Amino acid sequence: MLAMMDEHNTDVIQGTMDMLILKTLSLEPMHGFGIGRRIEQITRGVFKVNPGSLLTALQRLERGGWLDAEWRRTENSRRAKVYTLTRAGRKQLENETADWARRAGAIARLLKAEG
Repeated sequence: MLAMMDEHNTDVIQGTMDMLILKTLSLEPMHGFGIGRRIEQITRGVFKVNPGSLLTALQRLERGGWLDAEWRRTENSRRAKVYTLTRAGRKQLENETADWARRAGAIARLLKAEG
């Protein structure tokens, strides 16, 4: 699960993890630990990535054809599965980004109307 760092709001909209993984891998290929760390860095700690949930999401995205993966040696000579975004993954990221922009705009309009 992807958890919000604020203990008062731990619910995350379904699909957030997938989009953040796809976006992270659009920057460069990386291994699972690096993906989790990058998501936490990019979101400035707003999202904390659960390693088990991340692995499940990576497996799902790989099965769906959105990621490729191969075993490589890391900088410290350890073996790690490195994930790369596929063409289909890039298209999915475009679709999800457009959908999130649409939803964010709707939420912003709603909040402005109530304010």
